[in-house]
Amino acid sequence: MKIEQIYTGCIAHAAYYLESKGEAAIFDPLREVEPYIAKAEKDKARIKYVFETHFHADFVSGHLDLMHKAGAKIVFGPTAKPAYEAIIAEDNQVFTVGDCKVKVIHTPGHTMESTTYLLIDENGKEHGLITGDTLFIGDVGRPDLAQHVIAELTEEKLAGHLYDSLRNRIMPLSDDLIVYPNHGAGSACGKMMSKETTDTLGHQKKVNYALDPTLTKEAFIKKLLTGLTAPPGYFPQNVLMNIKGYESLDTIMTRGKHPLKVEEFEAAANETRALILDTREASVFAKGFIPNSINIGIDGSFAQWVGEMIPDVKQQILLVTDTGREEECIIRLSRVGYDNTLGYLEGGLPAWKSAGKEIDTVQRESAKEFENSYTASKPVIFDVRKKSEYDSEHVIDAINIPLNQINSHLAEFPKQKPFVIYCGGGYRSMIAASILKQRGWENFIDVVGGFAAIKETRVPKTEYVCPTTLL
Repeated sequence: MKIEQIYTGCIAHAAYYLESKGEAAIFDPLREVEPYIAKAEKDKARIKYVFETHFHADFVSGHLDLMHKAGAKIVFGPTAKPAYEAIIAEDNQVFTVGDCKVKVIHTPGHTMESTTYLLIDENGKEHGLITGDTLFIGDVGRPDLAQHVIAELTEEKLAGHLYDSLRNRIMPLSDDLIVYPNHGAGSACGKMMSKETTDTLGHQKKVNYALDPTLTKEAFIKKLLTGLTAPPGYFPQNVLMNIKGYESLDTIMTRGKHPLKVEEFEAAANETRALILDTREASVFAKGFIPNSINIGIDGSFAQWVGEMIPDVKQQILLVTDTGREEECIIRLSRVGYDNTLGYLEGGLPAWKSAGKEIDTVQRESAKEFENSYTASKPVIFDVRKKSEYDSEHVIDAINIPLNQINSHLAEFPKQKPFVIYCGGGYRSMIAASILKQRGWENFIDVVGGFAAIKETRVPKTEYVCPTTLL
């Protein structure tokens, strides 16, 4: 039996490839399926099944394309109701992949259809658990997502189901089983996941707070729900795409990989309601960009911030990228359901500038310059990091408006009085800067390197506050 974790760090996602005797199965695949097909071809194997642990919220799965391209059968756990052909497995049902077996263990809680798959090798030995979002390393899946799709599934009800699933279906299993979760640290599907992406079940029973055998159901529910932040707005939309179906990635790529000359790009921007999304690095963007464009750098948590800051996955998008990275941007947008890229600026910003078109800039200052201005003029300061980061330590008198809440707090940014913004390292504050620019603000300065650079200058005006909740 061959089992391989395929980890994609930018969205903290793990898919799994199982192969035995010329048959293969994929668990929770990403939207782009060619790497899985290539693995199977290299092993001279046929992809027999695509196992889905649940209807995902944070990404659009590649199960439909694998069904169409590789002839694989899609498998969901009990209670799932997809709008396309799939096997709805029964609890404890066993599937064969070569000489191996995959046993269905229904584990509702994160969602009602959530299912764990027990892997049994060719010798009949139980090897590991594909746990999806039921059990992470150091954490468990949040139970508050399904209610955004089905209102009566309250977070309290789902947390109670998750308690029962963990106690009755997972914890009685052998300690030497390897836990293979769907996500690692950085995913919004949990609140305190480990950076490790696999572990033994026995070790998790010792260190994972959710598997503490002394917890009552009431205490478990309270502990699980404490400290949850609002999920990204695109999550319910991705769930519905995974339930109802979606266009093939091939179609998305054909539509999006459309080079537009400067005049064509400008016309498309003027004639449609498309958002101009500039994916270049923050420091490059600041020096010159197309007016009204939004900066979300590709070399960061790109897909997650697109999902946070662009409310509608159906939003039409025009891309400005570094040359050669157009396809990467389209793929990464599609992973979270943003399928309506209309094309990209051929030649990038240099072509725009060569055509004599207007550009805008963001004023920036170094951490040292910020220290000097802080001492001399006491500017208004906005910290756009998460509340937990702000509560841990921040510049004294800074006002905390987390980036994902900026659109609902625009009135708090002064129009007439100058102000300063910073984040952790400069990535998020440039997203904020581009949004403020688009909405008409001009009188602000972004701190290069963010709070990390401010600390390095040993600014004495830093306040340290012990966090009250671990988030």
